[in-house]
Amino acid sequence: MTVTVLDLLFFSFFVFEVRHLGVDYIMFTGGGTVGPKAEVVDREGFSEAYNVNRSEGKETTGANSVLMGKQMHDSRSAAFSRADIFQDTSEDSEVKGSDEEDLAWTTWFCKLPGNEFLCEVDDYFILDNFNLCGLRHQVPYYDHALDLILDDDSSSHGGKMITDEQNELIESSAEMLYGLIHARYILTDQGFLCMLNKYNKSEFGRCPRVFCSGQSCLPIGLSDVPGASTVKIYCPKCEDVYHPPSKYQASNIDGAYFGTAFPHLFLMYYPTRTPKKVSSQSYVPRVFGFKLHKP
Repeated sequence: MTVTVLDLLFFSFFVFEVRHLGVDYIMFTGGGTVGPKAEVVDREGFSEAYNVNRSEGKETTGANSVLMGKQMHDSRSAAFSRADIFQDTSEDSEVKGSDEEDLAWTTWFCKLPGNEFLCEVDDYFILDNFNLCGLRHQVPYYDHALDLILDDDSSSHGGKMITDEQNELIESSAEMLYGLIHARYILTDQGFLCMLNKYNKSEFGRCPRVFCSGQSCLPIGLSDVPGASTVKIYCPKCEDVYHPPSKYQASNIDGAYFGTAFPHLFLMYYPTRTPKKVSSQSYVPRVFGFKLHKP
């Protein structure tokens, strides 16, 4: 077999083109893949990409890089938005204000200064009409107040416009209604558990009596009628009632929001939390070591 000069030139040109195309040629012919990022492309796509590469000197992965960059930008934007939502509200008053607007009414009300003694009532308890029996006749604007507590804006109540003065009365009625519901809720299993957590942390204050040695107290009302008296604290050790300490702003809460029976039922429900009763130990007035004569 004779090899002519023309055959040698054709073979050299073929080898040059193969080396020039490199991996793209192998991918085109389907002879295999080189490296982990090699892909098999169609003929039209290969031809178009090859022409663009030859004319502009760019790689075929340019479109993929643009797409990846856009995805990274989108992910950074999403992460930034999420970070904005969960950032510290103390650093940005506007975000803090929006967070307060998103809070449920019950959560917002229990976090107000002066309401430290109150626990948050579950919505399922409020939605049960049996638990609200008899409260309609005690609270003015009952329906509006209940809708405010439940954050229910769907009720139109006949389409009547509410004035600013009526709105203030509705807010006061909502506080009163929530307090009366609270007095019933804390006598349930969930309510006892919520109050137990506060009792264990002495959030209701400690007995000011010296011989009680800082016994944790429980809130109590001297009357079940709203407006009769403010809340007091009951010491289970000396079995006496006291005013809440001055550092607790809850002294202005109505005592009817806790009721007269709560501390006693609480200790019956948790008998292990009942402290040992104080003996007849009490302060004896003396003068120079001698007891004073009682007339």
